Amino acid sequence: MCDARVVGFQRDGSKIVLATKQGDVIADYAVNCCGLQSDRMSKMTGHKAEAKILPFRGEFYELKPESQHLCRNLIYPVPDPSFPFLGVHFTRMIDGGIECGPNAVLAFAREGYRKTDINIADLAETLTYSRFLRMAANYWRVGAGEMWRSISKAAFVKALQRLMPDIRSEHIVPTRAGVRAQAISPAGDMVDDFVIQASDNVINVNNAPSPAATSALNIGNIIVDKLDEQLG
Repeated sequence: MCDARVVGFQRDGSKIVLATKQGDVIADYAVNCCGLQSDRMSKMTGHKAEAKILPFRGEFYELKPESQHLCRNLIYPVPDPSFPFLGVHFTRMIDGGIECGPNAVLAFAREGYRKTDINIADLAETLTYSRFLRMAANYWRVGAGEMWRSISKAAFVKALQRLMPDIRSEHIVPTRAGVRAQAISPAGDMVDDFVIQASDNVINVNNAPSPAATSALNIGNIIVDKLDEQLG
């Protein structure tokens, strides 16, 4: 069942009843892998999530078709172990295009894919979360730099030039944005590893940090193994 937002969760004996916008779904076991809504879904199932989700929008540019000769392969920076964000990089897509980015700026909505997307409830939840305030105080310089790259194309290009000195502003145009479900630990640290909690007949995937990892079959095997443990 697609396009079926879950609005309720209850147990009926050994069964799970998920109330959705498209009707009830009854199951023996449930796996929650809801990304941006994973902590809320975990709470709905009666379990306290080990990590709080904060939304960070990653904005991308792409090379114009006539500029794609500048990049023939993937170009990635050496990651900073202090942050789960990789930083800007060049990614060759399956259609042959080249994406450049992303930055990482706080989104004003959990589904805030555009700069103008604002959800007052989501934003208030973020700004009143004490661990976020602690993180913002510790990393305000980094955050300010990411916000400036969101506003200034020239600043974004300057970051790209660390990997490709020949790139210029006229070589790129804005493209899609994504929202990262960044998990924050109770201590206020950014979580960069998987968080999977199993209890009774529910498995909550409360952090799945990388698109590459989330598409890896081995991660699916880990979740299936945990489900097998629940099955006894």
